[in-house]
Amino acid sequence: MSYQARPAGGAPSGGAGMGGLATRNPVMEYICADCAATNEIRPREPIRCRECGHRVMYKKRTKRMLHFEAR
Repeated sequence: MSYQARPAGGAPSGGAGMGGLATRNPVMEYICADCAATNEIRPREPIRCRECGHRVMYKKRTKRMLHFEAR
C-alpha cells in the first residue's frame, strides 16, 4: 500500500473521473414548493425560485435505478 499526495485543488489529476466541467461548476435542479417551476441552482447562489421568489425548494429525484438489499 502506498500513499500519494493529492494536488491542492482537491480533484484527482487524470484518471477516469467525470469531466472537468462537471466538477468545477455543478448545477443542481430543484423544484419550487409553491409554483412547481424547475430551477437550476449553483453552489453559493441564494435558494430562491426565479419565477415566484419562494424560498422552499425540493431536490429532484434521481433517474438512476436504485437497488437496496432487504434483510
